[in-house]
Amino acid sequence: MRNRRLVVSAVAIAAAGMGFVPGAAHAAEPVPPGAQAATAPGFDVKKAGKAGLQTFTSPAGNAVRRTLPAAGKKASAQQAAAGNPNLSVVLLAEATTAHGFKLVTTIGSADVSLNVVIDWGDGTSDRAEAFGDEVLTTEHVYAEAGEHLAKITVTDPVNQAEVVNELPLLAAGSDFTPYGPTRLLDTRGSFATKVPAYTSARVKVAGNGKIPAGVTAVALNVTVTNARSSGHVIAFASGRERPATSNLNFAPGQTVPNLVIVPVGKDGYVELYNGGWDSIDLIADVTGYFSRTQGSGYTPEAPVRIVDTREGIGRGGKRGQVAGQGSFKIQFPRGLYTAVALNVTVTNPRDAGHLTAYPSDQPAPTTSNLNFVGGQTVANSVIVPVAADGSVTIRNGAWQPTDVVIDLVGNYSTASAGSLMTLDEPGRVLDTRAAYSDGPASPRGYYSVPLSPGVPGVAGYVLNTTVTNTLGPGFLSVAPDPNSVEDYENGTNVWPQRPVSSTLNWTKGATVPNLAQASSGAHGIVDFWNQGWEPTDLIVDIFGYYETN
Repeated sequence: MRNRRLVVSAVAIAAAGMGFVPGAAHAAEPVPPGAQAATAPGFDVKKAGKAGLQTFTSPAGNAVRRTLPAAGKKASAQQAAAGNPNLSVVLLAEATTAHGFKLVTTIGSADVSLNVVIDWGDGTSDRAEAFGDEVLTTEHVYAEAGEHLAKITVTDPVNQAEVVNELPLLAAGSDFTPYGPTRLLDTRGSFATKVPAYTSARVKVAGNGKIPAGVTAVALNVTVTNARSSGHVIAFASGRERPATSNLNFAPGQTVPNLVIVPVGKDGYVELYNGGWDSIDLIADVTGYFSRTQGSGYTPEAPVRIVDTREGIGRGGKRGQVAGQGSFKIQFPRGLYTAVALNVTVTNPRDAGHLTAYPSDQPAPTTSNLNFVGGQTVANSVIVPVAADGSVTIRNGAWQPTDVVIDLVGNYSTASAGSLMTLDEPGRVLDTRAAYSDGPASPRGYYSVPLSPGVPGVAGYVLNTTVTNTLGPGFLSVAPDPNSVEDYENGTNVWPQRPVSSTLNWTKGATVPNLAQASSGAHGIVDFWNQGWEPTDLIVDIFGYYETN
């Protein structure tokens, strides 16, 4: 089997910035790169474990033998038991990628020439020649996720014998199905109870509403509120060991949302663990699920700003805040996407409230994507289903106006081959607090993190980014790097264009998380930009990746 791994390391690149307008997400003028920092330890996906990589077998007893009659004649029972009586086929297939398999065909036969045909069940086939006992190894990549039936036929033309064995295959990758938004958990209700410290809330996913059994992962917007002390929340599949990574952090009195893409346990549940000292309220809203059936694949993009009410970007060029209880539409090409991945930021709100993204052909749901207080700047990653006409609606649930900034980071469509591969265990790929690091992310500099250099087919990553120990306000941008690993090693790298998008925003002394669905770009390297004027610590965890082969 071809060995494939995602190798993770980090190179800190520091530089002084210029031309920055405080409080606005504008690009600075290019500045020369600074010195490289220490490299982070490697991260091996094979060691961490890929969820869903299965082995499929079909023994010789499943094969069907028949005798090929001479031209114009019908084979008799005696003929069927005649030549090459031990002709047999044993099949073993291993999933190697999201859609790929390695098939080992073990043939038992007398010493005669054989013809082998592998019908992959997708309109394609491979042919080979064999002689006597032989083992053939063939690799194949399907265009789609889901179930496939491989049919292997071995023909002995000398003895007019043939055996056929079939092998059902299930691709390892999972495709996306938009759902809702729908609320699955709210512990604030009259008959609900808060989640005690160091315990988990169990959220039923599979079999809840119209979500089918057998889902592999789910997109949940998780919100913590009514916290009396600091802590964190960890989302993980029921029945698995709780990981050491966290999905969101909170302080007393805060209401903090974060999107999570989390595997679902075999029992259909997800657990949300309260890692704080006191009980908290938790809210979980679903916007879609992943399953090993044909659905929508993901295509990541370099972040593009599509709405900025401060600058008149989007909304038909209309400048000005979104009115309290007001909404606006974002139009995408009709029939192209089933869902879009956005990073939504609220800034300059005049009062507390919440923001909700939903398909425009549905009534406004009771769910929310992010919550804010007056004067706060807060961002959250959003996956929102798209209406039949290609539009989504953004609604300001506050009573007062607010500015809204939206970056498009990717899309889901039935035409995309990007299937989700979740990790058995999330991995920490960068922690500037650790001994291997060269320290906090420098002001106006970036960390360059190779995630899958030289690995074909990896389109993007599911990451959770967290900033902490912040010394002043700022924001984080995440974008693919235009350089290769060799460019950095040889000193031929160029200074990347500074992104104008923002993944998360922070103030002094804050710890802020946000999901980032980052594109792999041309070289499998992702840059994490500290767009503030003070150093800050940065933590990046990987939960999965999207693979097209």
